[in-house]
Amino acid sequence: MTEDRTAGPLSGVTVLELGVFIAGPYATMQLADMGARVIKIEPPGGDPMRASGPFVDGESSPFIRLNRNKESIVLDLKSEVGRTGLHTLLKEADVLVENMRPGALKKMGFGYEDLRSEHPGLVYASASGWGQDGPLSPLAGLDIMAQARSGLMSITGFPDQPPAKVGVPISDLSTALYVALGIVSALYERRESGTGQYLDVSLFESAVSLAVWEAGGYFGAGAVSGPNGSAHQAQAPYQAIEVGDGFVTIGANTPATWTRFCSAFALADLENHPRYAEPALRFANREALIAVIEDRLRHRTIAEVVEEMNRVGVPAAPINDYEQVFTDDHLQQRNFFWTSRHPRLGEVTQLGNPMRFSRSRMTEGPAGPSLGADTERVLAEFAESADAEAGPETDTTAKEGQT
Repeated sequence: MTEDRTAGPLSGVTVLELGVFIAGPYATMQLADMGARVIKIEPPGGDPMRASGPFVDGESSPFIRLNRNKESIVLDLKSEVGRTGLHTLLKEADVLVENMRPGALKKMGFGYEDLRSEHPGLVYASASGWGQDGPLSPLAGLDIMAQARSGLMSITGFPDQPPAKVGVPISDLSTALYVALGIVSALYERRESGTGQYLDVSLFESAVSLAVWEAGGYFGAGAVSGPNGSAHQAQAPYQAIEVGDGFVTIGANTPATWTRFCSAFALADLENHPRYAEPALRFANREALIAVIEDRLRHRTIAEVVEEMNRVGVPAAPINDYEQVFTDDHLQQRNFFWTSRHPRLGEVTQLGNPMRFSRSRMTEGPAGPSLGADTERVLAEFAESADAEAGPETDTTAKEGQT
């Protein structure tokens, strides 16, 4: 059904970002995609992500994607002029997002308790490695440390192999999504209460929260999970299967899909086999089962297996590399990728946002901004707004100092 497209669902919301690297900026990217105005406040040296490659004509390729749809201003919060500038911005802001070391902003006079009385409607979100309190809170915390301490690295990879992390920075990214969800929830609650609140999200707890199967095993049976490669924690067959020209993933992990799976190729004898007839037996005898399946499919290609699985109604997919992903026909036909403008690089391909609203339009604006590109314009705009609200008697010293 086609409906009239409207502005993004967060249109009219103003977000200040004091973020570096991934967790904070990825959270505000979500908000910006949904129509919020995101003002990225950077120190004079810029977000360190700007120095992360690969580079295209001197520009960080990851940065210009992670920070799309944002404005960039430079404020030195160690200076009086910079602090005055931030105070001016806060008068109009709905949300502040930061992922500095706990206590860093408080030392500058911008902790939540420092701001709540003057800005009672402010939603203030902090992302950190370990949370704002507790014995680990003072420590530096990066994605890999959170993956390690959370248990994720203990179940990633294969048995008897060195520890492996998830290929993407899953602790950072899940934290960012929790931050974005928490902010939207706090803004919704503010409509009734009229008051903002503080949100504390950590990489550590975000990573631990993903352990749904592992918690079920431990709290239900005292079992401690270990690495299973691509195999499922409790079901089979549900993993990568080696065939003639590589690997294919197959999920015949329900009674119905198991029956359909066994109707394919030369597998009919497996359905009621005494070692595999029940789900618990298939899991208990997984290694033997996978060996039999791989032996039966060793002369089949990935394309043949995927086609046959699709035909009989069993979930299956090839294991794509990212060149295949970024040229995938399904994604192309759904217009997942889009292009944004960068002042130096021209057209830049962006990853799409997986949220698709029937009416609200997702923002497809400019690529990540040049450092400080919007400083003068944004500070002048907010200072003028503050003067207008205060009336003609407003002291203009702060405004002059900022510009």
